[in-house]
Amino acid sequence: MLSCNSSRLEFEERIKVISASLSLIFILVVLHSFPVAQAQDYQARELVIELEDGLATDAQLTLPKSGPGPFPGVLLLQGSGTIDMNEYLPPEVTGSDEPSRPFLQIADYLSSRGFAVLRFNKRGVGLNGTILNASIVANSTYHSYKSDAEKALQLLRAQPEVDRSDITLLGHSEGAIIAPRIARQDEGIGKLVLLSAPAGNLRDILQFQLFIRPLLYAEEVMDGDHDGFLSIAEVEATMNKPGESLAPLQAAGLVKWNNSTEEYQWHSAISADPRSNISIKANIEPLIRKQVQQLLSPEVVQASPWLSSYFALNNSTDIIGDVSASILILQGENDTQIPVREARLLDERLKEADHPDHTLIIYPGLGHSFYPSKNWIQPLGPMEEIVLQDMYAWLSNPKRSMREGAG
Repeated sequence: MLSCNSSRLEFEERIKVISASLSLIFILVVLHSFPVAQAQDYQARELVIELEDGLATDAQLTLPKSGPGPFPGVLLLQGSGTIDMNEYLPPEVTGSDEPSRPFLQIADYLSSRGFAVLRFNKRGVGLNGTILNASIVANSTYHSYKSDAEKALQLLRAQPEVDRSDITLLGHSEGAIIAPRIARQDEGIGKLVLLSAPAGNLRDILQFQLFIRPLLYAEEVMDGDHDGFLSIAEVEATMNKPGESLAPLQAAGLVKWNNSTEEYQWHSAISADPRSNISIKANIEPLIRKQVQQLLSPEVVQASPWLSSYFALNNSTDIIGDVSASILILQGENDTQIPVREARLLDERLKEADHPDHTLIIYPGLGHSFYPSKNWIQPLGPMEEIVLQDMYAWLSNPKRSMREGAG
């Protein structure tokens, strides 16, 4: 994303940090990592989406095996990062020894029950998040993603088995930024499903993810006696907690092993006294603030087509009230990527706008990928069955009633 190779490499490392924070989801043949039917109840068609400037990307349309047709169509828009059509998530972030593929789950579930579902690889990306063209990935923006999604939408509508009068856009995380902006311009989209949807600007989301979230984790989890200070013993204790490798603040990044004393001590950047208790406010917060300021500095943002394009957008709350489509908002209450307040802000704006058909469902105990999450630990495992059930019920019910979920 930068003009010189060394700067590009440095920036790509920074983007990896941002992408990991967003899930993103970050976000094919291994199907036993989530519940599926014993027999595949749908058929698949491999497609290619022709993008602008001679680019193309692979896609797959899943269709019911039987039924009169034409079938209602659903287009899936995935979250941030180098994400394939299945929203492949590697074992390192799923909280298990297996990868997960939430979008393949959705396609499986809906196409087995009467829906035509189209999903596609992000530009420059292959299956399982393989980078096929680093330059294309590095120069991707909000505008290119929106354009690619609109091309995919054209392809979906062109399929003879698809009911052009019954089209749904489904967006997850970054995809939930794109989807309402397309639906706002395209009145032919009848339904909009938003999973883990940001209400504000990406800049605010990143400030939460990279700055506020680590501090809250230090205060609520690491600080066992909640006195505002961390001891070496408290930090050591968090090292043994299940899923600690997925924590927003790594205990291993605060301390180092001293071979001479055979004990842990603070890194010198944190405290000059290697074993004394440290203040979260005075010792930890300034370091995290400095790192975030560097990561989101004007120079870095300006050099990143992706960041600068999203930072230039207005809030989703500014446009959501103009969407005529029926809207379903699904949110995990324990989501530490896109916090639950974002879904509530969207819902409040829709109520203020007197939107006639919108539904909010909040799932206690579920995280960003709608997999169980707690104590700020965010495994991105497979989507829980109840979420798929609710999604299907809402999409297939022509007389939906307003439903306020728990939370």
